[in-house]
Amino acid sequence: MNAISRRGACPALSAPMQTGDGLLVRLNPVAGTPSSEGLSPKLLIGLAESALRHGNGIMEVTARGSLQIRGLTTESATLLAAEVDALGIAVRTGLPVETGPLAGIDPQEIADPRPLAERVSAAIEDAGLTSRLGPKVSVVVDGGGQLTLDAVTADARLKAVRSGAGVRWQVSVAGDGQSARLLATVRDDAARDIAVAVLRMVAEKGREAHARDLSERQLVSLADWLCLPSLREAPPSVLPDISASRKPIGLFPLAGDTFTLGIALPYGSMPADKIIALAKNALTLGTTEIRLAPGRAMLFLGQPSDTNPSLQATAAGLGFVTSPADPRTRIAACPGTPACASGRIATRDIAETIAAKNADILDFTLHVSGCAKGCAHPGPAALTIVGGENGAGLVVNATAKALPAGYRPGYDAARGIGRVAAVIRSARFQGETAAACLTRLGPAAIAETYRQAQTKKRK
Repeated sequence: MNAISRRGACPALSAPMQTGDGLLVRLNPVAGTPSSEGLSPKLLIGLAESALRHGNGIMEVTARGSLQIRGLTTESATLLAAEVDALGIAVRTGLPVETGPLAGIDPQEIADPRPLAERVSAAIEDAGLTSRLGPKVSVVVDGGGQLTLDAVTADARLKAVRSGAGVRWQVSVAGDGQSARLLATVRDDAARDIAVAVLRMVAEKGREAHARDLSERQLVSLADWLCLPSLREAPPSVLPDISASRKPIGLFPLAGDTFTLGIALPYGSMPADKIIALAKNALTLGTTEIRLAPGRAMLFLGQPSDTNPSLQATAAGLGFVTSPADPRTRIAACPGTPACASGRIATRDIAETIAAKNADILDFTLHVSGCAKGCAHPGPAALTIVGGENGAGLVVNATAKALPAGYRPGYDAARGIGRVAAVIRSARFQGETAAACLTRLGPAAIAETYRQAQTKKRK
């Protein structure tokens, strides 16, 4: 085993990361068998049994679709790695070039992204960039379709679009599907060359750098050097892709009147024994493959279509998320206490109470963080409850690292959010979203409402 990785690095199988509940490893299975892109139910069961033996029994699927195993020790992490190898699970190494969970099998995708992704990976290796780039630098190659990668951030992103001259690839940098900066719309070989050129510029800035650190001058010089179209807009011949990004939950049609069933882990986390129970049920129903999906979900493939309702019902009974409308999909919550020694509040209990009582106003992201590190949602959220020495603080429209605008006892945090929800219900205009109402009310009024709930109870 390599040395324990520092926080901020990617906790790969060979370099576990220290967290509040022990060591954490992150796996990116790329093939369970030579003919599949995911894991067979038996392999997932074997992996979950290893997590029970060597960790604290908690498994996670991340927002990017990676699998995490928590609560390991230095010794048990070594044993886990040996068992993963014995199971024959191939794990992705090197710089991530991500293609999405339905790549190559989605009848609605604009282009199969896998061949281009392979060429990009090979070009990165040939250029000697892998060792020069930081562990969180990544590339997205998105073929479009039912499950896009629009929500996944990347340093370089290549997305297929329809054109009058055939398929073209939009090349953007530094962001997700909405925030990334569009450089050009080109053929696949040119897209590969641009992506590598971007990564070369990032590498020149050091291993801590990302594409967001590139200057305007560098981006303009890149366009000039490659003689590309305008940095500001795609050529008019490109037809816009108007398909909305969907959550990976529910049924998705594949070729030949078959479907894949998406089931999510609440807050991205589940006990390994429940994952085993679900995988065993899937095996009896004929599932042949389980793919991890960005959005903290698993996709079940191969089972006869008429068995999907039974599999879905089993998942719901075990506590998994089976509907994209489930309010838990709008809440990001880390393990918190008692699972994590760094946590100051019982995040999952708080999240469950809020989801059960305030589903009608959750059209924004709510983050419940056990401490200021904000592991479950590093970016800003409309509302964040963060555990600290003073109890459960409320942060408005910022990250968990920001100074809270108000505090409540940790055990009573859900009641404070309930008070905020009540104000939203009474104050929002007809047709106004809860998120827009929060913005209109302003951080000061929201924080005061959150604080007042306990005061009014005492009176």
